[in-house]
Amino acid sequence: MSKIRVLLVDDHMVVRVGLKALINSEPDLAVIGEAENGLAAIEQAQNLRPDVIVMDISMPEMDGLEATRRIRTALPECHILILTVHAQERYLFPVLKAGGAGYILKSTVDTELLDAIRTVAQGGAFLYPSATRMLLEDYLNQMSEQDAYEQLSEREREVLKLLALGHTAAEAADLLSLSPKTIETYRTRIMQKLNLHSRSDLVQYALARGLLSEYT
Repeated sequence: MSKIRVLLVDDHMVVRVGLKALINSEPDLAVIGEAENGLAAIEQAQNLRPDVIVMDISMPEMDGLEATRRIRTALPECHILILTVHAQERYLFPVLKAGGAGYILKSTVDTELLDAIRTVAQGGAFLYPSATRMLLEDYLNQMSEQDAYEQLSEREREVLKLLALGHTAAEAADLLSLSPKTIETYRTRIMQKLNLHSRSDLVQYALARGLLSEYT
């Protein structure tokens, strides 16, 4: 049985030594290279073509996210497992957008790293439990927003687009052959239904849903 070939990327040598010992203790895994920053990781990845890269986020020269983006573009067959001390949502989503196949906390390396490497090597995704919960909550929030939009009438959707495009209530009223007061009533309903609180929120919502793509 061929071993899963692993490249370690971390700017701390002590961390790399520990990870290497842990990984090489398994009969189906082998560390084939190491790198101390993102730039070195790109070079090593191109030279060694590992199956899995265990990548730290915070490093000098180039961080792990940028290195992940570049490696995934050049070597889409290479699976990257992000290793970090950060458990917040603001770190999780950039990792996934960059092409990371997994996200593991340094505090759980001893219990989860080996399974995580095997999982991503087979094309799967590996997330620690609270990360899975964050993704589910984000998905549910998006679904809630979509459902809210479906509650808008056709007229309310027209008003939403016009206001998001920067038209005043008077201008929107003129375009739709309505009174400015009616437009203001529609605007209030729209804001309530979509849980928006300002003109800026309204514009951002319209952009996020692609409602203005036909105008740009």
